Amino acid sequence: MIEYALLLSFPMAMAFAAANDLFTMRIPNKISLALIAGFALAALYLRLPLEAVLTHVGVGAAALAVGFVMFSLRLLGGGDAKLMAAGALWMGPEHVMLFIAYLTIFGGLLSAAVLFYRKYIPVSAEVVPGWAAKLHVQGTGIPYGIAIAASGLLMYPQTAFYLSLQG
Repeated sequence: MIEYALLLSFPMAMAFAAANDLFTMRIPNKISLALIAGFALAALYLRLPLEAVLTHVGVGAAALAVGFVMFSLRLLGGGDAKLMAAGALWMGPEHVMLFIAYLTIFGGLLSAAVLFYRKYIPVSAEVVPGWAAKLHVQGTGIPYGIAIAASGLLMYPQTAFYLSLQG
């Protein structure tokens, strides 16, 4: 039974992060911490060798460093950087590059869609919820957590965690 909870921890956290980023333009630290805790529990449950765990942690730390550089250059939000690192932790060295590639593709498509929305869809065209109106405002950023989550959800079924936990 625990394997099902562990199996679902990554996709549930990623989906929640994407929705939260869309509706509030924020990704709470609790989500990234839940992903890290889920990774630790899954690694313990699967009895991953210490060197494999440390390799995954190294990948996550490298992604966090890159994310912080991007944050300092105002290319990525802080919550996005932490979510990307937590996702990379689960991907490990085998899948992190494809995770980043998909993240880049989905991020570009998302950015194009938001910029199109801002330029060609007048906010007064229809009655829109507050989150959609806020998304329309120039300079509010782009909810990049959606792209991170989409990349993670696409890659997750290929990971050793998913394959081992699904039995």
